[in-house]
Amino acid sequence: MNRKLCAPADRARSWESIDWKKAEAYVKKLQMRIVKAQKDGHYSKVKTLQWLLTHSFYAKALAVKRVTSNKGKNTAGVDHELWKTPKGKFEAIDKLKRRGYKPQPLRRVYIPKKNGKLRPLNIPTMTDRAMQTLYKFALEPLAETLADPNSYGFRIGRSTHDAIGQCFNDLCRAGSPQWILEGDIKGCFDHISHSWLMKNIPMDKEMLEKWLKCGFVETRKIFPTEEGTPQGGTISPVLMNMTLDGLERILKERFPMRRTVAGKTIYDQINFVRYADDFIVTGKSPETLRNEVMPLIKDFLAERGLQLSEEKTVITHISDGFDFLGQNIRKYNGKLLIKPSKNAVKAFLKKVRTIVKENKTATQDLLIRKLNPVIRGWVNYHRYVVSADIFGLVDHRIFECLWKWACRRHKRKGRKWIANKYWHHIDNRTWTFAAEPAFRGKDFDEKYLKLEYAANTKIIRFKKITAEANPFDKKWTGYYEERDGERMLNSTKGREKLVKIWNNQKRCCPVCGERITSETGFKTHFITENNRKWPAIMVHPWCHRNLHEPDYLI
Repeated sequence: MNRKLCAPADRARSWESIDWKKAEAYVKKLQMRIVKAQKDGHYSKVKTLQWLLTHSFYAKALAVKRVTSNKGKNTAGVDHELWKTPKGKFEAIDKLKRRGYKPQPLRRVYIPKKNGKLRPLNIPTMTDRAMQTLYKFALEPLAETLADPNSYGFRIGRSTHDAIGQCFNDLCRAGSPQWILEGDIKGCFDHISHSWLMKNIPMDKEMLEKWLKCGFVETRKIFPTEEGTPQGGTISPVLMNMTLDGLERILKERFPMRRTVAGKTIYDQINFVRYADDFIVTGKSPETLRNEVMPLIKDFLAERGLQLSEEKTVITHISDGFDFLGQNIRKYNGKLLIKPSKNAVKAFLKKVRTIVKENKTATQDLLIRKLNPVIRGWVNYHRYVVSADIFGLVDHRIFECLWKWACRRHKRKGRKWIANKYWHHIDNRTWTFAAEPAFRGKDFDEKYLKLEYAANTKIIRFKKITAEANPFDKKWTGYYEERDGERMLNSTKGREKLVKIWNNQKRCCPVCGERITSETGFKTHFITENNRKWPAIMVHPWCHRNLHEPDYLI
């Protein structure tokens, strides 16, 4: 066996001594070889490379790092075990062995849905999460290679904005289809057929069966799992995507760009866009969608143990508009406009009002610190569509809410006094909700801490990803690097110095060595040494916490 492909001979002796850049490069190289072997039709080589990847030290170390640096790192499974110390994480690497591995039952909890119902969430143990992540490294290259071109959910480098961009491309022209089938799969994660997964997922079948049949614990009782993939497992999104992949190809084969029926040429204008288990299908007429497309989709899903949700699957005309991924897509007098949906605006304002009501006695600067991340996140999500008017409306509603908050605190004061205390003339805005901060970070030099205003955000056009792009294919490497740069520019608009720092660091975090992207997010950190303040560096948010909080360990 080629020694270059095996675990490194000079293996790290501690968590801190692991070379993460080398680990990332090693895993990425094997993943790219898996894609090349798959495209060349060398399927036995694909299995060999998958085995090498799932047994390598670097892949195991990265799997442990992923599950100990994400949002669920403080959520334990049924064994109540967490990996918080460097020693615990390093010892966890040796636990990731296929021989003798037996997953423990999932811990079931329930989280509320928007419609008031509860969604079951299954939480694996840390060991099971790391094992799933390890095998996800080997499965994901194949999932990307075999995926539908216009599938955008749970995929590297793809987002809801890409799905919305594809909707615009399919519907914006004068001759575009006018009818849309809005599809929703009922309990997608919970009802996928185990037998179908065992027959069609190209991975270690023994490991897959163990995860599918491990059961779950609820009210101190163990229940078997006869269908579905665990919603909460790290490999589940990949399994779900692979289950639904192929639907677009079948639709294209059944409804080509042009077909002849009874001597007549028919243009069905069938287009397909999917994000996770939500999808739309466009068509020239409602009859085609109802009588031909829907039966085809139902048969496709039934083979996989799934079915459409009757209450959420509807056929809509483009002039009436439809909501998809938080946006409303509609034609006004023949012109397609995409705006934030009414439900999205309503939910956002409800969240803002809740924060304000829960902080009736809080200081102004604390309230601003709580509101700014919420406002900034919502605005950045909707900045790529026609949202200028909505942003102005949102600012007005937030102002009304904050005015009531201020008046409630000073019932005996006049309006002018209240306005002068809480609102200031800053830059071009006369009414700026701002306060002098109670504490200042090293990178905060301004006099006032200001509230984020949606109307200050510039509306820009999102550049949709190329449908055929594959992050594990060598020929697309340059494309993804260029795209990451453009997305970072958009997320740091008006802060060109940050982009320069990012490029000087070779787009990597100096603390952990992994890449900084718009998806990972970033923080600026100033180094102070001998009372001298050095230029800022860009680091991941979790690395930034590690630098400022000695007790917080990566």
